Amino acid sequence: MPLHKDDPKALGGYRIVDRLGAGGMGVVYRARSRSGREVAVKVVHAQYAEDAVFRARFRQEIDAVRKVSGAFTAPVVDADPDAVRPWMATQYVPGPALSARIREHGPLRGAELRRLALGLVEALREIHRAGVVHRDLKPANVLMAEDGPRVIDFGISRAAENQTLTETGHAIGTPPFMSPEQFKDARSVGPASDVFSLGALLVFAVTGRGPFDADSPYLTAWRVMHEEPTVDAVAEPLRAVLTRCLAKDADDRPGLDELAGEFAEALPEPAPGDPETVTLRLPPAPAASEEPGPVAAPPRTGRRSRLRRWPVLAGVAGLLAVALTGYLLGFTPFTRSESGESDSTGSDSAGWEPLPNGWQPWRTSVFGTAASGVTKPLGGGASDTGSTSLSCAMGPGALYCGGNATLPVRVDGVTGRLVWRADSLPSGVTREAYGSTVLGVHDGVLLVSQTVLNSAGNDQATTVVALDSATGERLWSRPVSTSGATAAALVGDLLLVPDGDGVTARDPRDGTARWTATLPAGPTYGCRFYDVDSVPYAGCTDAGTPSRTVFYAVDPADGSTRKVSVPDGDVVHVGTVGGDLAFVMYAARDTGSSAESAYAQVLLIDPGTGAVRKRKLAGDPRGAVALVGGVLCFASSAGQLVAHSPETGERLWRTSTTLQQPGTPVADARGQAVFAASASGRVAALDIGTGSLLWESPARAEQVVGAGYASAQVFTDKGALVVLSPDGTVFTLDPAHPDQEPLAG
Repeated sequence: MPLHKDDPKALGGYRIVDRLGAGGMGVVYRARSRSGREVAVKVVHAQYAEDAVFRARFRQEIDAVRKVSGAFTAPVVDADPDAVRPWMATQYVPGPALSARIREHGPLRGAELRRLALGLVEALREIHRAGVVHRDLKPANVLMAEDGPRVIDFGISRAAENQTLTETGHAIGTPPFMSPEQFKDARSVGPASDVFSLGALLVFAVTGRGPFDADSPYLTAWRVMHEEPTVDAVAEPLRAVLTRCLAKDADDRPGLDELAGEFAEALPEPAPGDPETVTLRLPPAPAASEEPGPVAAPPRTGRRSRLRRWPVLAGVAGLLAVALTGYLLGFTPFTRSESGESDSTGSDSAGWEPLPNGWQPWRTSVFGTAASGVTKPLGGGASDTGSTSLSCAMGPGALYCGGNATLPVRVDGVTGRLVWRADSLPSGVTREAYGSTVLGVHDGVLLVSQTVLNSAGNDQATTVVALDSATGERLWSRPVSTSGATAAALVGDLLLVPDGDGVTARDPRDGTARWTATLPAGPTYGCRFYDVDSVPYAGCTDAGTPSRTVFYAVDPADGSTRKVSVPDGDVVHVGTVGGDLAFVMYAARDTGSSAESAYAQVLLIDPGTGAVRKRKLAGDPRGAVALVGGVLCFASSAGQLVAHSPETGERLWRTSTTLQQPGTPVADARGQAVFAASASGRVAALDIGTGSLLWESPARAEQVVGAGYASAQVFTDKGALVVLSPDGTVFTLDPAHPDQEPLAG
């Protein structure tokens, strides 16, 4: 839609491009950040900006979107609820609304209807899991992405426990899709109300009419509360399922898990080559005084359906406080990569590694109670502390984790059982002052770096602790003498511990010192140790302008160093390619933008001669980067995975997923598939060679926590995946059967 002359040119640092829609509450614009990232900006009308209650509701909307998993909504990129005209920017989605899809092409059927029904069930499960009730699920608030629906517009949603903004006498919603309890007492609305709305929406998707449509919103409301739904045009067995969803009593409606199974059975997936299943049947002939209802239409060749258009909800604003609709949230994932390869719907063809003996799917939390050691975790979990700082490492058959206010714990990889929690808290230390970082496991020893803040909170003491990986018993500990610029690391069979301006190598088993060396970089640099084929490399960075990184190969026998020069610039070490050290270099950073920074080049450096090969990274990819299966893979915050050749820099493929803020990509043992996970615990698997999306799993995290780019971590345990979400949820997946429901740990 073209801009109006009085529309803003920019807002909050975003340049306004055009209008996406307008309603009684405000306007939605398409805009671009300085980096070129497209967003949808929702701006409240001036008259409502003066209403304190409306401002509170708008702030509640922002909070609701931030709570919900990223699979079916787009993250809030930016917002200012306190501006003269409050606004919120989210990721932009160019997909059409379900209402527009029905108007243009008629009712859904076959695979498209199945995808809608099952996708909405999963979307509501994510929303309710976050403690949010949508309260306005309707065709205009569902976007039809290529791989399934996206639920948008949380303008009148509320957290399930918060009823302060639901005022007596105010019915909030859209009449044909509201539940009876929304008309009776809006304060009593819970998740079952969304199930009722889902049933009404699917009747509309199948027939082009709502089950309670009438000539006015008042009559519609009466029908919702007192009359049976009109569902005769829906064929069995789907009709029976939708009728249960539309029960007047909320307790009589099915739960979402039950619905998922019933929809899967009522809407079987068409076999390859089979014609689409038509779920619309001919209703009885109407009486002479009645308007003919919709009928099953033959395949259409024109753009518009010949069915009558669904009734316009005229006059609704006079009865209800209707939320602004439009293309607000979510994004459109492409399930076909740019290489042109078709997607695989199965995973058996990927040739997955065998699972560990006795493996079963499980889910637990690192904050749970362990079988031995400390009876309760030191911290209360990420939701209590507000922290999402968790540190984990995979050892043989077990995951070991620590974090802020969290004592080290062992999670069994086969059963998910918390085997032990280490009793390593110094006497008199509070949980707020304690933190642990897992360094790794070697020869039955778990190495952990522990920090304790002083009473003023402005200084910390660091200790390296060795624990028996089987029992959690302390084997030895050593204080660390460092300014904090360099962290301890486990490289091969050496524990490298900062020692003033140098480093001491210790034996992981007993802590004895093998050698001490001085890092030539000096104290102005902060260093990080890397394992390059069991040879330690110290990457030391001076954060000057321009920033400068110096790499030193450290002889594991005596600690002698050899300098490997790296060109000036902000670089990230990603591994080795053909014996050369591989780095990616950032493009010039846009410090005024909230968008993630881009990478401009890949550098390959011969560690012997220092020769540097530079290659331009086509398209300046963004996001978490890893060298997996011989390719550079970038996972952007929007869920797009991009692969580049480290030798040439050319882009090999680009595929979008429903992941949001995914963590660092990880390859399987055979280097055939790449995995990434979102903060909600949703995992995606892609073919490394083609970028084809193999599968996406349901979200497994209990909640989405953390600000910014808190991300999930994926580990491999033989053929199984072990996934850690920022909220502390840990679970496993069989890559051949990612939809298996886990057992509670």
